[in-house]
Amino acid sequence: MRRSSCTVVAALALSVLGATGAEASVPRAPGVASDVTATECLQGGGGIVITADGTGTGSLTAVCRGGTHDGQTIT
Repeated sequence: MRRSSCTVVAALALSVLGATGAEASVPRAPGVASDVTATECLQGGGGIVITADGTGTGSLTAVCRGGTHDGQTIT
């Protein structure tokens, strides 16, 4: 089980690192907080970063990192 968790974390890290390399060449969207779909994030050159709130409630937050939707919440 631990190995599969490490694999998921590594895959997410690689997608974020890959998105940050392409970020310089992709124009950024205005700094307006809005929600985007996962498809819009990926089509805009970003990667999806999912984080747990850490309180034990099981809630997760998904944010687009890199690309044209950088920093926007994934719906």
